[in-house]
Amino acid sequence: MKKLKANASLMLFVAPALIVYALFKLLPAISGLYYSMTNWNGIDKGFIFIGLSNFVEVLGDSYFWTSILFTLKYVIVMVIVTNVIALLLAVLIENLHRAKGLFRTLFYMPNMMSMIIGGYMWMFIFTKVLYYLADNWGWTFLDKSWIGDPKYAFIAIIVVATWGAVGYLMIIYMAALQGVPSALKEAAYLDGANAWQAFWNVVFPMIRHAVTICVFWTLNSGFQVFDVIYSLTGGGPGRATQSTALNIFEEAFRGNVRYGYATAKSTVLFAIVLVITVVQIRIMQKKEQEA
Repeated sequence: MKKLKANASLMLFVAPALIVYALFKLLPAISGLYYSMTNWNGIDKGFIFIGLSNFVEVLGDSYFWTSILFTLKYVIVMVIVTNVIALLLAVLIENLHRAKGLFRTLFYMPNMMSMIIGGYMWMFIFTKVLYYLADNWGWTFLDKSWIGDPKYAFIAIIVVATWGAVGYLMIIYMAALQGVPSALKEAAYLDGANAWQAFWNVVFPMIRHAVTICVFWTLNSGFQVFDVIYSLTGGGPGRATQSTALNIFEEAFRGNVRYGYATAKSTVLFAIVLVITVVQIRIMQKKEQEA
């Protein structure tokens, strides 16, 4: 009885958040699964249940699978680049004796800005500022078609996305680093370890939980990337930088407005992300246990 009362009291505390989550997350997800099997255009009240026809069409949609491949490339690069830079910044700032708060604030500030605004701001930099530096300062290596060339457009997207995400990951890594006992590091130094050996053999194994969290967050946000690409390249040139979220957005809100078909694409994307996430979490948890 006591355990039941304790669980009931805990449920009361989490009930407001659970209700909000159910209304704005679970219910749309479940209804989306239903709409993915209809021909609804998102406007008309009347629609027809068509079963798995949308999913069969998705299998032959070359633009969708091209966007999936681009998104996978983006996710792989972002997971590596953002986590390496964030961890490096966290270690460097934690080793400072002064101005830790200043640097934490400076690197975290982009995370407080809407990436739509950040994307348009960087659009000005790539299309105006860099060309000015190349023409007037002689920095000819900056004279590239940063938005018009698919190769450089991808680099531009990675730069902006990293700029926006690295501060958040840095804070997580800093919190984990602060939990590592200094006595362990001092013992490693006394045993003759250098800074890299102390970090890799002592510190890093103790912050693997933070690595798991940051990699999971980067994977999740990477597969949903929309705002950076929408504001920076719009998926261009052509469809060279079109992410899956942008492909779904165009299907749902532009052209023929096939909401049911776009929802089917979202369901397929969800399934892909779910499988990858489960595999990633199991691998990282196994490494944590080994450590």
